Amino acid sequence: MPLRFQNRSAASPQAAAEGAEAPDDARSLRALRVLDYLARAQHPPTLAQLAQRLDMPKSTLMRLLTAMQRAGYAAATPTENGFVPGPQATALALSTLRASAFTRACRAVLAQLVGKLGETCNLTAPDGDQVVYMERVETAEPLRLFFAVGSHVPMHCTASGKLFLASMNRLERGRVLARLPLTRNTPRTLTDPARLEDELERLAARGIGIDNEEFVRGMSAVAVPVRDAQDRVVAAVACHAPTARLMLDDLLRAVPVLQDAAHSMSEVLAQHRPGA
Repeated sequence: MPLRFQNRSAASPQAAAEGAEAPDDARSLRALRVLDYLARAQHPPTLAQLAQRLDMPKSTLMRLLTAMQRAGYAAATPTENGFVPGPQATALALSTLRASAFTRACRAVLAQLVGKLGETCNLTAPDGDQVVYMERVETAEPLRLFFAVGSHVPMHCTASGKLFLASMNRLERGRVLARLPLTRNTPRTLTDPARLEDELERLAARGIGIDNEEFVRGMSAVAVPVRDAQDRVVAAVACHAPTARLMLDDLLRAVPVLQDAAHSMSEVLAQHRPGA
């Protein structure tokens, strides 16, 4: 079993216990249940059929269908008083399929990178004042740091976060740093704004981000930028490893390999951008 390091400032734990859905949750899922049934139905169901199959009051179901029709997620058939998925539902399905292709392409780049470096590699992006894991491929080593796709981590003490901060102009960076809680996660976390600013200036000149055991003790990481067609930093390719296997200097020697992967990732983003 992989060893999962826990960090208090990383992703928040699940608040709800497993079990039956809360009433509010069940109500919020009603429209999805209707859309799911419409998508699977072989013939357009009527209001009465939907009410029976989904065990919903007709009045509630009618309000839902009216709202879904206004938003384009459902449509009434001209005959038979039936309902079918609307044009917006079709667009959502196509977007989902395109997103799946995008995910596969991203994972292919990361998998090739893991094959070369032997350590976990990630695709990250800025999300507000945090960093979000968009995709990742794990190392086969049993000792590794685990964060699920969608997890958020701080900016000031992670390789990707420091890269994103370093890529900002000084005015924008100053505004972001003023908002950030510079939490000390390890003895090496930079919590003094002046020292962090100096570090970010050095990283900006090098075009990389580094985490020298600043987020999780015993883990180091390096990140390089993924740029769009306008040369803006929109994401990062990062590799992290336990210092028991690789020191920061070892990861820094892998920067050219990471940069090649980031270039490939830029091409993936270009191929899957809206309208491409």
